[in-house]
Amino acid sequence: MLSYRHSFHAGNHADVLKHIVLMLIIENLQQKEKGFYYLDTHAGVGRYRLSSDESTKTAEFKEGIGRLWNQEDLPEEIAHYISLIKLLNSGAKDLNYYAGSPLIAAELLRPQDRALLTELHPTDFPILRNNFRKFRNVDTKRENGFQQLKATLPPKERRGLVLIDPPYELKEDYELVVQAIEEGYKRFATGIYAIWYPVVLRQHTKRMIKGLENTGIRKILQIELAIRPDSDQRGMTASGMIVINPPWTLEAQMKKILPYLTRTLVPEGTGSWSINWITPE
Repeated sequence: MLSYRHSFHAGNHADVLKHIVLMLIIENLQQKEKGFYYLDTHAGVGRYRLSSDESTKTAEFKEGIGRLWNQEDLPEEIAHYISLIKLLNSGAKDLNYYAGSPLIAAELLRPQDRALLTELHPTDFPILRNNFRKFRNVDTKRENGFQQLKATLPPKERRGLVLIDPPYELKEDYELVVQAIEEGYKRFATGIYAIWYPVVLRQHTKRMIKGLENTGIRKILQIELAIRPDSDQRGMTASGMIVINPPWTLEAQMKKILPYLTRTLVPEGTGSWSINWITPE
């Protein structure tokens, strides 16, 4: 099944959380001069026009990036994230475009870093390929992203970040995430793995987390932002990032950022946040 299109959800609260965490990890990797490898397993198209039929139909960006766009006195880390989105909008006052994770990463990469972006969707892949033609150190492939952990790891740089961001259209995706992590970690135990997940039915998320615990992998950090309490009704109530081998600064940075995001993105007061170690070092 390949019906999922991220254009319906671009710039929502889940994207805000995911992309801030992604940015902070990349910035940490760049504290060393040596290059690193970035793998995005489910890349989408990388760039989204917020006036498109898909984006305007749901208008999810208005309660995500839209609530941060004109805020003053942003925390430093969030201000940097907003500056990346403003770069995509050519410095315009209005918010017209939103960057997917591949574009945020590509804009941050140095000449010595490289990226592989994979996408299977037959409509999205040609757009992805076209959007990244100008980036010499970025390759795109129409491939199964999960399989790339087995095919491309360990990278020649021996440093890297893998972002795993499937659509979770099928409950099997949660199991595939755990399997992919096991495959990747066997080959590249020192790499950083960042897994995005939605909370639609909490039991799916709990099973995935239990599966990750059962791998025996250490240093797994969970970061979550909820816009309302868990529910058995249809719709995403929260989202999170699970980071294996997180930079040592990430926990403290997110403890500073998450209270601000919760107040700003969920002004109704129904939001909450959490950070905890699934498995410590």
